Amino acid sequence: MTLADAPLPPPVDAPGRAGIPYQDLIRPLQVHGSLYTDPAIFADELAKIWYRTWVYVGHVSEIAEPNDYVRKNIGPQDVVMTRDAAGEVHLLLNRCAHRGNLVCEADSGNSSSFRCPYHGWTYRNTGEMVGYPLVQGYGGKKQFSLGLGRVPRVAVYQGFVFGSFAEEGPTLREHLGEAAGEIDRLVRLSPEGEIEISAGWLKHRARANWKLLAENETDGYHPQFVHSSIFSVAQSGIGALYGDKSTAVTRALGNGHSENDLRPEFRRIGTPLGWFGTTEARMPDYSAKMRSLHGDAAEEILIDGGPHVMIFPNLFIAEIQMFAIQPLAANLTVQHVTAVQFKGAPDMNRRMLQQCVGSVGPAGLLLADDTEMYERNQAGVAELRPEWLDVRRGAHREYVDERGLTVGGATDETGMRGFWAHYKQLMTEGRAS
Repeated sequence: MTLADAPLPPPVDAPGRAGIPYQDLIRPLQVHGSLYTDPAIFADELAKIWYRTWVYVGHVSEIAEPNDYVRKNIGPQDVVMTRDAAGEVHLLLNRCAHRGNLVCEADSGNSSSFRCPYHGWTYRNTGEMVGYPLVQGYGGKKQFSLGLGRVPRVAVYQGFVFGSFAEEGPTLREHLGEAAGEIDRLVRLSPEGEIEISAGWLKHRARANWKLLAENETDGYHPQFVHSSIFSVAQSGIGALYGDKSTAVTRALGNGHSENDLRPEFRRIGTPLGWFGTTEARMPDYSAKMRSLHGDAAEEILIDGGPHVMIFPNLFIAEIQMFAIQPLAANLTVQHVTAVQFKGAPDMNRRMLQQCVGSVGPAGLLLADDTEMYERNQAGVAELRPEWLDVRRGAHREYVDERGLTVGGATDETGMRGFWAHYKQLMTEGRAS
């Protein structure tokens, strides 16, 4: 056997640093500041979370046609999401098997193959090698078994594409658990039972640790303070949903997922589309389609609205918009944002896009408020004292509901405690329960 014929070694997990005492850094009601600042902990998170668990990557509507592709990411990894001619979805690593050059430069497109610009090695959009030029340099062989790197496991739920670098582990459905029902809630708001991601993505860079973003997404304690200006300008009633008198709840959904369940407030008010700040009279086409599709059940669906859910570790659905969290360093994160679009609801979609631009667009106020807080937090946790961050709010009044889920008040840190419990398990045991 020649060196050229020798088999490749098996892939290995990304390295992480052993010996970090997570059991001491994460207490039931406190977390240590170093968890947000230590580069070694960030490297360990990549190995044990981002390169092992299920991570949201994209949506099938972004590669609607055969041979469509779009560049995505799993943490710092550059991933190309493709749909082959047979309709199957693949997640390929954007790295030539020869000398490591990027094989895909465009953000999106349609192609059955990718050709490396460095030496011309070419690959199918399924990852297999097609060939390479000047074959005599390899003894006249026409093909190696050197394809593009792949994310070993790819799974789709309600059009949402997730990937896992782990060859084995919990299924996507097991990972989602109770959070799957929140995705279902979003999809049922479409008159055709599907959402589309077609409005384009904005990228917001935050000089902050990714966990600060994940914690914030279902933190009901901050909106009335951080977002008071936009609530005032927009004459929005959202701020009132987060207060001691609110009947809304915060719920830990298991596996690090959490939600702000605002349905109790919306049901108390009882106005269809009130969750969206409008009325059926202003959205007659959408309302008619939904009532035709769902019959009597449409009333509750239109009152309840969409979910406000953080799906561990990186997908946040906020009623009308979606966020994908991308960690790049211990103190650097990119938040990808887009408006949700409901298939078959052009009137609703226009309004959702307008509201999304106003809140999280380049000149939007909502995400600008949050990003300032992320970066102020990151600067603060670097200070020497006090060492610990407090996550005790509402712990004394939590209860377990009929589904076995922990529930707190609208402003309680129930979701954060659920996040950290799951994080601790992954970082100490390397797996979910």
